[in-house]
Amino acid sequence: MLLIADSGSTKTDWILTDGKLSTSRYNTIGYNPYFIDTENIYQSISQKLISQFDASTVKNIYFYGAGCATLEKVSIVNKALSRCFPAAEISVGHDMLAAARALLGNSKGFAAIIGTGSNTCIYNGITIEKNIDSLGYLLGDEGSGCYIGKKIVGDFMRVYLQPELKQQFDAAYHLTHPEIYESMYSKLLPNRFLAGFCKFAHENKEHNYIKKIVKDSFNDFFINLVSRYPGYEKLSFNCVGSVGFNFKEILSDVALSYNMKIGKLIPFPIEDLVNYHLNKMAV
Repeated sequence: MLLIADSGSTKTDWILTDGKLSTSRYNTIGYNPYFIDTENIYQSISQKLISQFDASTVKNIYFYGAGCATLEKVSIVNKALSRCFPAAEISVGHDMLAAARALLGNSKGFAAIIGTGSNTCIYNGITIEKNIDSLGYLLGDEGSGCYIGKKIVGDFMRVYLQPELKQQFDAAYHLTHPEIYESMYSKLLPNRFLAGFCKFAHENKEHNYIKKIVKDSFNDFFINLVSRYPGYEKLSFNCVGSVGFNFKEILSDVALSYNMKIGKLIPFPIEDLVNYHLNKMAV
């Protein structure tokens, strides 16, 4: 059996398949090694994933995850997977590579992620050829759910939200300023906390304030990331991620304003990743 995972900072999508008759889907929390250690990854996978099937039947695992960009961080995830699946050959790669393979397959081009975080790359059909560091949620991640959520929370705390939006925000979250500070500076996964407010943006996406917040965020994404790639205008804009997909009309308008043709826009890469690896195995 082949097990493929796409892990962001918020959630992980898993597909277990024999490539022919049997395919099963599962979901767990996200396993970004910057925010979770080997033991907690192991405990979560043991309780939420392998309790649902026979782990000994898994022979190959391709795990793609946010934060899995260095040997140290890859090792954190690899050790947990090895404990859970001792009979499997395991490959751990970055979620940017997953996005590129899902969006472009074996073709060259530009690929982006706009979900909880954001990222970009030039892909040569096999590996990532060039990547501008997204810098994470504190310094960058322009265009992402976290970036948009941070703007909304900041305006809420400074009482910049328009009255009708402030009323809706209060009714939805019942958050005090001390509670927000605690979630951002004392609790685990502050990036996920901030990205959670993208749901509020999506629910109010026809409001002019929200449209401006989202458009400004995507503009920052193009200014600081996309437009820094030489010759980017000659490439189509391909993107994976729930935020990019949910606001695809605004994203498409911004991309076109930077003279990029719209390519493939998908919410999740997992199914395309499965097809990519099954095709590789068939060759």
